[in-house]
Amino acid sequence: MENRIEKTVEVNAPAEDVWHALTDHNAFGEWFRVRLDGPFVVGEVTTGEITYPGHEGVKWTSVTERMEAPRLFWFRWPHSQDPDPDPLREPATRVEFHLQPTATGTRLTIIESGFDNLPEDQRAAALRSNDEGWEIQARNIKTYVEG
Repeated sequence: MENRIEKTVEVNAPAEDVWHALTDHNAFGEWFRVRLDGPFVVGEVTTGEITYPGHEGVKWTSVTERMEAPRLFWFRWPHSQDPDPDPLREPATRVEFHLQPTATGTRLTIIESGFDNLPEDQRAAALRSNDEGWEIQARNIKTYVEG
């Protein structure tokens, strides 16, 4: 089974603008469609609630692991059936955002990996759902930044 999703999108904007859209929790919330309770801080948990149509009210939990402006941002994304999960102990995937300046703007590569960390009965569905989701979110951030 695949253990990784990778999506690349060319954004016609400087890396600093893409970085802001990724790492400012309010900006991230606008294009990702999530209401976050606070900023992304390395080593800390970020919580919130999904506002994406069809997924409203689903809890958001992530643990920020790296922020290297303006080229790399990643977080652990727990996948839990528990309504009140411990984000530091739950099975998780890692979501990475790699920014590379180009002649016309920024190449953004989104990678989610670690699906083999999830319970076996959840892996295929999570991979399929998130593959489709990152396709949509790559378009959303492009539209948001270029807008």
